[in-house]
Amino acid sequence: MTKPMRGIYTIPSTPFDERGQLDEEGLRRIVDFCIGCGAHGIVSPVNASEFSKLTDEERLRVTRIVIEQTAGRVPVVIGTAGVCTEHAVMFSRYAEELGADAVIAMPPYVNKVDEEGVLAYYRGISEAIRIPIFVQNCPPPVGTEFSVNTLVRLVQEVEHVEYIKEETFPTTHKLSAVRELAGPKLKGVFGGAGCRYLLLEYPRGSAGNMPGCHITDVCVRLWNALEAGDRAEAKRIYGLMAPLFALEMQCPGAVYKEVLRRRGVIRCAAVRNASPKVMDAEDHRALDEILADLEPLFTWHGF
Repeated sequence: MTKPMRGIYTIPSTPFDERGQLDEEGLRRIVDFCIGCGAHGIVSPVNASEFSKLTDEERLRVTRIVIEQTAGRVPVVIGTAGVCTEHAVMFSRYAEELGADAVIAMPPYVNKVDEEGVLAYYRGISEAIRIPIFVQNCPPPVGTEFSVNTLVRLVQEVEHVEYIKEETFPTTHKLSAVRELAGPKLKGVFGGAGCRYLLLEYPRGSAGNMPGCHITDVCVRLWNALEAGDRAEAKRIYGLMAPLFALEMQCPGAVYKEVLRRRGVIRCAAVRNASPKVMDAEDHRALDEILADLEPLFTWHGF
């Protein structure tokens, strides 16, 4: 695609049924929900999709379903991080064959590599495909934190690296530095963390954000307010989102799917490798209150 990617590129959760199996129909509903909420793009499977808890076969199925269900309505960025170059290349080639608009990858996330190893890894991906690559700068333990100099090298030395997803601190300073130093080949730096830092990143030239999908419509309203120059409205929306940010930190992994279940998108809020008691009764009461406050911002109200 020739137009630079920009906006809210939301991350569909990967739903499981009561037996812990991939819920294909639920995933299709989530993709439709994301697009119905106004997402500018779709990103999957990545950290917020529980990619590291999926088998390789499940990752390929998720890739196929997401691209198929999106059906060209918005761009799709496929997560292709691997434990080695060959692993990432397999996922990246498959994504391109199915029609993905770009791929996003962290470096090897089990046995970590040094800077030259990182460059070799992304070169390997780039040589195997012809679509843009997002470099995901994600903190440990899953990710590997890059310096600004390494990010600049990746943009300048690896052919298809055109975007960065910056999630290491301070995201604001790194965003500014990379945009200043990387040159015109860099088409955009996206943030993460569910739009937590978007108010600070946007004035520095953020190209967008990749949040979990449970309140995609609210994230889109926040982005649209910033794009319209209405900072007062953006701050108002952000203030209503803040309690949800806090609850997500207290109950890691559980809130995304519980919100999707409550909004009627999926039937089961199961998270792999997590206790069903991650959220207790008081957490659910808090979520009741949070969603009541956010409900006027919802633009999606059911299938």
